[in-house]
Amino acid sequence: MLFQVYGSQSGWQFFGWILVFICLVVTNEIARRTRVGGLFFFVVLPIALTIYFIAIYVCAGQGQAWALHNPTYVHMNSWFHYAKLYAATFGCIGFMILKYHWGHLGKAYWFKIFPFVIVAINIFIAVGSDFESAIRGMHALETTGSQWWLSSEGVWLYGGWWNVLNGLAGIINVFCMTGWFGIYSSHNEQDMLWPDMTWEFILAYDVWNFEYTYSNLPTHSWYCGLALLLAPTFAAEFWNKGGWIQNRANTLAIWCMFAQVFPLFQDHSKFSVLPVLYKDGVMNPAVHPTAADPHMMGIIAVFSIVINVVVFTDIWKRAIKQHINPYLQPVFVGTRDYDEAMARR
Repeated sequence: MLFQVYGSQSGWQFFGWILVFICLVVTNEIARRTRVGGLFFFVVLPIALTIYFIAIYVCAGQGQAWALHNPTYVHMNSWFHYAKLYAATFGCIGFMILKYHWGHLGKAYWFKIFPFVIVAINIFIAVGSDFESAIRGMHALETTGSQWWLSSEGVWLYGGWWNVLNGLAGIINVFCMTGWFGIYSSHNEQDMLWPDMTWEFILAYDVWNFEYTYSNLPTHSWYCGLALLLAPTFAAEFWNKGGWIQNRANTLAIWCMFAQVFPLFQDHSKFSVLPVLYKDGVMNPAVHPTAADPHMMGIIAVFSIVINVVVFTDIWKRAIKQHINPYLQPVFVGTRDYDEAMARR
């Protein structure tokens, strides 16, 4: 069991999950299929939210009550959430430049490496957060005798060796991205395609990222772990072959914007779900937890690094057999995923 879904609340919690999943799938379709949809979600909306965020912090600095008690200011104030939101949004804009061939960048061969660079940056942001949690957990153990530490957002986290292991898995995952310059636009210009990003990488990424959210964003992982990861994978498997990374960036940016403005949906409502880590069945920032169950975090962390090592090994076996550089040339030519994605050019 990964999560604590309670009887009287379970209906609302499952409904919340389905609602988030469907909304992510639908908004991704709007954003990817039309220029207007993409520009609204990744240019207009982020600009409006940036003005809103600045207003919150300026007014909070002046001591205004509405800002000091604003959910965004109270619950979503860590560096990670803002870094992730803007990195994902920047990625979406770059992907639109590539798929629509906008300007010199959209037509430049060298700019095809942009998807690798922005995805690597996003992964390293999470890796840094994983290592931070491990360090803070060890420091808490030395000073308090417990690995629980309280984040700036008032969430008790339990740092340990699983964070280190998953951080290493994330670093390996960066080098499981192959065919960096094999980026194309679909024939109808709805999608930026990365054909060499096949199911092997997607599986390795999803397991790694789920463990990241499960360990570092535990009170959100029911949504940003399960729903947010499955939505782009579902779309890529059934109707958008080769477009997984675009799906992932779109859904991630849209979710981050929603979560930044409406954090109480997942933190303090009938839709909230906790992982089994919180053995007491509650997460109260004012009360130090008395018990923890980190076993699932450890199990998934082991699975995360194992699968990433397996995929990395397979990549290099293929590269050696084909006598190619797996980063400058595609290694999955001839596989079902690759061929189906290339057929959409």
